[in-house]
Amino acid sequence: MTENEKLVKACIAGIQEKKGKKIRVVNLEGIDDTITKYLVIGEGYSPSQVSALTDSVREFSKKDANARPSAVDGTRNNLWVALDYIDVVVHLFVPDAREFYDVDNLWEDAKITDIPDID
Repeated sequence: MTENEKLVKACIAGIQEKKGKKIRVVNLEGIDDTITKYLVIGEGYSPSQVSALTDSVREFSKKDANARPSAVDGTRNNLWVALDYIDVVVHLFVPDAREFYDVDNLWEDAKITDIPDID
């Protein structure tokens, strides 16, 4: 398992720990002119859950992959939070913001993996 794959797995675990839903991994490796290699996209039902997801992703990425984000943006309102780990970028949304920005569908030629929700 590569370092990037280890980080993606840790980010997924962090989202699942706080009951995040509709997790999607967008693999951009091999696609020219992208700003990262992986996107991990998840959803919380409210700004407070998105905040909890953000904290959990940070905790799991540090513990399981020894990684810290170089930047975190969106924590003021927690409608859309982005955590930038350089080769992996995590996007956490409330449902309306996710639908509006449609980050999931920006790269049609990427390999997309949907992670089943844990109930």
